[in-house]
Amino acid sequence: MNVRRSAAAIAAATVVLGAAVPAVAATPSPAPSTARPTGLYGTSDPTYDGVWRQSLALLAQHTVGVTPADAAVAWLAGQQCANGAFAAFRADPVEPCDAKLMTDTNSTAAAVQALAALGGHRASVEKAVGWLKSVQNADGGWGYAAGGASDANSTSVVAGALAAAGQQPAQVRKAGKSPLDALGKLSLPCGGDGGGAFAYQPDKKGALAANADATAAGVLGALGEGFAATAGKTSAAPVCGGTPGTLAPADLARNGAAHLTQAVAATGHLTSALPGAEDQPDYGNTADAVVALAAQGSAEQAKKPLAWLRQNAAAWAKQSGPAAYAQLVFAAHATGTDPRAFGGTDLVAQLNATGPTPQAGAKADAKAGADADKKSDSDSGYSVWLIVGVFLVAGIGIGLLISARGRKRQP
Repeated sequence: MNVRRSAAAIAAATVVLGAAVPAVAATPSPAPSTARPTGLYGTSDPTYDGVWRQSLALLAQHTVGVTPADAAVAWLAGQQCANGAFAAFRADPVEPCDAKLMTDTNSTAAAVQALAALGGHRASVEKAVGWLKSVQNADGGWGYAAGGASDANSTSVVAGALAAAGQQPAQVRKAGKSPLDALGKLSLPCGGDGGGAFAYQPDKKGALAANADATAAGVLGALGEGFAATAGKTSAAPVCGGTPGTLAPADLARNGAAHLTQAVAATGHLTSALPGAEDQPDYGNTADAVVALAAQGSAEQAKKPLAWLRQNAAAWAKQSGPAAYAQLVFAAHATGTDPRAFGGTDLVAQLNATGPTPQAGAKADAKAGADADKKSDSDSGYSVWLIVGVFLVAGIGIGLLISARGRKRQP
């Protein structure tokens, strides 16, 4: 889970080329090409990640009892298209969405998780979930763009959105297949190379390669958990019998957690490798791995990467912005760690400082959200790695955002 899924050009490349789409890293964008919209968190160009980073920021605030500014929530809600979908960013939300606007499953699912948690947006959430269901693939999963091949990351973030909206992912089916079926097909049998991990997508020959980013996402998806997952029950040993397609979702999550445990065992962090650059720690995916391990019940195994983040991640988050702070807040939340004293950093204060000032001294009010939902009902208030052809225009911006999802060197 990085600020990765929001590039419209990446989505377009997926549809046109049917290629595996890498993640977009939580790294600074070039100087903003548009004025910073009122209510938006972060100062970098929102073209590729506006809805994603806003959703994570608002959800993280809610998770720690901070009530976001009304302007911030209104900005996110106002990004929704009439059909329920969200794009990475709409510069002018007053203008209707058209065929030129690239909506995507990741932005939509992230917005669902945030708006569902905040309350008062039931109609918007239901429309977004309706759109997600309408673009579900026959294998039960989702790709980044509607019609794109299913991948573990997109399928997992949508599964988390379904759960946040009060639905059971296992019951959301297309052609008899659920997102859990799709994730099962993307899990590597334990015992072999990368065993227990999830692949992002099969390669052209149908082979699966372990991917740490996809594995962290896949564990949460198999558990039916979203970004703000809480600690799960005591972990059990991996289940190496049978094939991934026949294993229960809980077993897939257990196997994935076992792979993550091995991946962080030596250094305490995951590592990414980008062409032309030295290997470097992958802060965002390490934070995601901590959430996945804790949610699966591997609290003991989450301690080492959590300690590494507490010691090393502050500078990365400061440079990367609101989504990075949110990822660290989620890691703290999942492990019962105080996000206001995270290795000497107050993650909550730092996150709050990247956008509109939250409502003074307020905590999330679940009852108020529920009451607002009832009113909404009564009012019926429906108020990418390959860039080709025309997508070369976005090459510079996307080039700085591409992370190592498909190119990560896995342990």
